[in-house]
Amino acid sequence: MSINALVNRAGKPIRCVRFLLVSLTLLVASGQNAIALEVGESLPSLSFPMLIDGTAGEPIAMNEFRGKLIYLDIWASWCQPCRQSMPVLADLRREFGDRQFEVVAVNVDEKLTDALRFLRKTPVEYPILLDPKGTLPRAFSLIAMPTSYLIGPDGVVLYRHTGFKKSDIPELKIMIEAFLPE
Repeated sequence: MSINALVNRAGKPIRCVRFLLVSLTLLVASGQNAIALEVGESLPSLSFPMLIDGTAGEPIAMNEFRGKLIYLDIWASWCQPCRQSMPVLADLRREFGDRQFEVVAVNVDEKLTDALRFLRKTPVEYPILLDPKGTLPRAFSLIAMPTSYLIGPDGVVLYRHTGFKKSDIPELKIMIEAFLPE
Protein backbone atom coordinates (compact mmCIF):
# COMPACT_ATOMS: atom_id res chain seq x y z
CA MET A 1 0.00 0.00 0.00
CA SER A 2 1.37 3.40 -0.88
CA ILE A 3 1.87 6.10 1.73
CA ASN A 4 -0.73 8.17 -0.15
CA ALA A 5 -3.30 5.45 0.50
CA LEU A 6 -2.59 5.83 4.22
CA VAL A 7 -3.32 9.54 4.28
CA ASN A 8 -6.78 11.06 4.37
CA ARG A 9 -7.90 14.10 2.39
CA ALA A 10 -6.67 16.52 5.04
CA GLY A 11 -3.17 15.10 4.69
CA LYS A 12 -3.10 13.56 8.18
CA PRO A 13 -2.56 9.86 8.83
CA ILE A 14 -5.79 8.02 9.47
CA ARG A 15 -6.28 6.96 13.08
CA CYS A 16 -5.87 3.21 12.48
CA VAL A 17 -2.52 3.80 10.84
CA ARG A 18 -1.55 6.24 13.59
CA PHE A 19 -2.42 3.58 16.21
CA LEU A 20 -0.26 1.03 14.40
CA LEU A 21 2.66 3.43 14.04
CA VAL A 22 2.51 4.51 17.69
CA SER A 23 2.29 0.88 18.84
CA LEU A 24 5.27 -0.15 16.74
CA THR A 25 7.28 2.89 17.84
CA LEU A 26 6.62 2.17 21.51
CA LEU A 27 7.52 -1.46 20.99
CA VAL A 28 10.81 -0.63 19.29
CA ALA A 29 11.62 2.11 21.82
CA SER A 30 11.00 -0.24 24.75
CA GLY A 31 13.49 -2.76 23.35
CA GLN A 32 11.06 -5.58 24.12
CA ASN A 33 9.65 -8.24 21.88
CA ALA A 34 5.90 -8.27 21.34
CA ILE A 35 4.36 -10.72 23.75
CA ALA A 36 0.66 -10.74 23.00
CA LEU A 37 -1.93 -12.63 25.00
CA GLU A 38 -1.96 -15.93 23.15
CA VAL A 39 -4.02 -19.09 22.96
CA GLY A 40 -3.51 -21.24 26.06
CA GLU A 41 -2.70 -18.33 28.36
CA SER A 42 -4.95 -17.14 31.18
CA LEU A 43 -6.66 -13.78 30.92
CA PRO A 44 -5.00 -11.45 33.46
CA SER A 45 -7.14 -10.24 36.32
CA LEU A 46 -7.83 -6.64 35.30
CA SER A 47 -10.67 -4.30 36.26
CA PHE A 48 -12.35 -1.62 34.18
CA PRO A 49 -15.36 0.65 34.71
CA MET A 50 -18.51 -0.56 32.98
CA LEU A 51 -20.40 1.89 30.80
CA ILE A 52 -23.79 2.42 32.44
CA ASP A 53 -26.30 4.99 31.17
CA GLY A 54 -23.61 7.00 29.40
CA THR A 55 -21.21 7.20 32.35
CA ALA A 56 -18.35 5.17 33.75
CA GLY A 57 -19.73 2.96 36.49
CA GLU A 58 -17.91 1.00 39.16
CA PRO A 59 -14.95 -1.09 38.00
CA ILE A 60 -15.72 -4.70 37.20
CA ALA A 61 -13.04 -7.39 37.20
CA MET A 62 -12.61 -9.45 34.05
CA ASN A 63 -12.72 -12.62 36.15
CA GLU A 64 -16.33 -11.81 37.11
CA PHE A 65 -17.29 -13.19 33.69
CA ARG A 66 -15.76 -16.61 34.44
CA GLY A 67 -18.03 -19.59 34.05
CA LYS A 68 -19.18 -18.43 30.61
CA LEU A 69 -17.60 -18.57 27.20
CA ILE A 70 -16.58 -14.96 26.59
CA TYR A 71 -15.91 -13.15 23.34
CA LEU A 72 -13.68 -10.28 24.49
CA ASP A 73 -13.62 -7.55 21.85
CA ILE A 74 -11.20 -4.62 22.16
CA TRP A 75 -12.35 -1.68 20.04
CA ALA A 76 -12.15 2.06 19.44
CA SER A 77 -14.54 4.58 17.91
CA TRP A 78 -12.10 5.47 15.12
CA CYS A 79 -11.81 1.83 14.00
CA GLN A 80 -13.71 1.22 10.75
CA PRO A 81 -13.84 -2.61 11.11
CA CYS A 82 -15.27 -2.10 14.62
CA ARG A 83 -18.31 -0.42 13.06
CA GLN A 84 -18.95 -3.57 11.08
CA SER A 85 -18.15 -6.03 13.87
CA MET A 86 -20.25 -4.71 16.73
CA PRO A 87 -23.70 -5.35 15.23
CA VAL A 88 -22.53 -8.83 14.19
CA LEU A 89 -21.30 -9.50 17.73
CA ALA A 90 -24.69 -8.39 19.03
CA ASP A 91 -26.28 -10.98 16.72
CA LEU A 92 -23.92 -13.67 18.05
CA ARG A 93 -24.84 -12.76 21.61
CA ARG A 94 -28.53 -13.10 20.79
CA GLU A 95 -27.91 -16.43 19.06
CA PHE A 96 -25.75 -18.02 21.78
CA GLY A 97 -26.48 -15.93 24.89
CA ASP A 98 -28.85 -18.43 26.46
CA ARG A 99 -26.07 -21.05 26.30
CA GLN A 100 -23.52 -19.51 28.68
CA PHE A 101 -22.02 -17.19 26.04
CA GLU A 102 -21.32 -13.49 26.55
CA VAL A 103 -19.79 -10.72 24.47
CA VAL A 104 -17.75 -8.23 26.49
CA ALA A 105 -16.34 -5.21 24.68
CA VAL A 106 -13.56 -2.99 25.96
CA ASN A 107 -13.42 0.51 24.51
CA VAL A 108 -9.98 2.13 24.44
CA ASP A 109 -10.94 5.69 23.44
CA GLU A 110 -9.27 8.35 25.58
CA LYS A 111 -12.48 10.40 25.62
CA LEU A 112 -15.77 8.88 26.74
CA THR A 113 -17.62 11.23 24.38
CA ASP A 114 -15.99 9.50 21.38
CA ALA A 115 -17.24 6.10 22.54
CA LEU A 116 -20.71 7.46 23.28
CA ARG A 117 -20.97 9.10 19.85
CA PHE A 118 -20.02 5.77 18.25
CA LEU A 119 -22.54 3.82 20.38
CA ARG A 120 -25.38 6.21 19.49
CA LYS A 121 -24.86 5.20 15.85
CA THR A 122 -24.09 1.55 16.64
CA PRO A 123 -26.00 0.61 19.81
CA VAL A 124 -25.31 -2.77 21.44
CA GLU A 125 -26.79 -4.58 24.42
CA TYR A 126 -23.70 -6.36 25.68
CA PRO A 127 -21.37 -5.06 28.43
CA ILE A 128 -18.99 -2.26 27.44
CA LEU A 129 -15.97 -1.72 29.67
CA LEU A 130 -13.86 1.44 29.47
CA ASP A 131 -10.07 1.49 29.16
CA PRO A 132 -9.20 5.14 28.38
CA LYS A 133 -5.58 4.66 29.46
CA GLY A 134 -5.01 1.88 26.93
CA THR A 135 -4.06 -0.73 29.52
CA LEU A 136 -5.18 -3.70 27.41
CA PRO A 137 -3.52 -2.65 24.15
CA ARG A 138 -0.22 -2.20 26.03
CA ALA A 139 -0.55 -5.35 28.16
CA PHE A 140 -1.50 -7.51 25.17
CA SER A 141 0.85 -5.77 22.67
CA LEU A 142 -2.01 -5.08 20.27
CA ILE A 143 -1.16 -3.65 16.87
CA ALA A 144 -4.62 -3.60 15.26
CA MET A 145 -8.26 -2.93 16.06
CA PRO A 146 -10.42 -4.72 16.74
CA THR A 147 -8.56 -7.54 18.44
CA SER A 148 -10.72 -10.21 19.98
CA TYR A 149 -10.30 -13.24 22.19
CA LEU A 150 -12.52 -16.23 22.84
CA ILE A 151 -12.04 -16.93 26.54
CA GLY A 152 -13.09 -20.25 28.06
CA PRO A 153 -15.15 -20.52 31.25
CA ASP A 154 -11.89 -21.12 33.14
CA GLY A 155 -10.37 -17.83 31.89
CA VAL A 156 -8.00 -19.44 29.36
CA VAL A 157 -7.67 -17.96 25.85
CA LEU A 158 -9.05 -20.42 23.28
CA TYR A 159 -8.87 -18.27 20.15
CA ARG A 160 -7.37 -14.92 19.15
CA HIS A 161 -8.44 -12.84 16.18
CA THR A 162 -7.20 -9.52 14.78
CA GLY A 163 -9.33 -7.33 12.53
CA PHE A 164 -12.81 -8.12 11.28
CA LYS A 165 -14.46 -9.23 8.06
CA LYS A 166 -17.98 -10.62 7.75
CA SER A 167 -16.40 -13.70 6.20
CA ASP A 168 -14.87 -14.42 9.65
CA ILE A 169 -18.29 -15.19 11.16
CA PRO A 170 -18.77 -18.82 9.99
CA GLU A 171 -15.41 -19.81 11.53
CA LEU A 172 -16.22 -17.90 14.71
CA LYS A 173 -19.59 -19.65 15.03
CA ILE A 174 -17.86 -23.02 14.71
CA MET A 175 -15.40 -22.00 17.46
CA ILE A 176 -18.22 -20.83 19.74
CA GLU A 177 -20.17 -24.07 19.24
CA ALA A 178 -17.06 -26.16 19.90
CA PHE A 179 -16.24 -24.43 23.17
CA LEU A 180 -19.67 -23.71 24.68
CA PRO A 181 -20.02 -25.18 28.17
CA GLU A 182 -22.17 -28.30 28.32
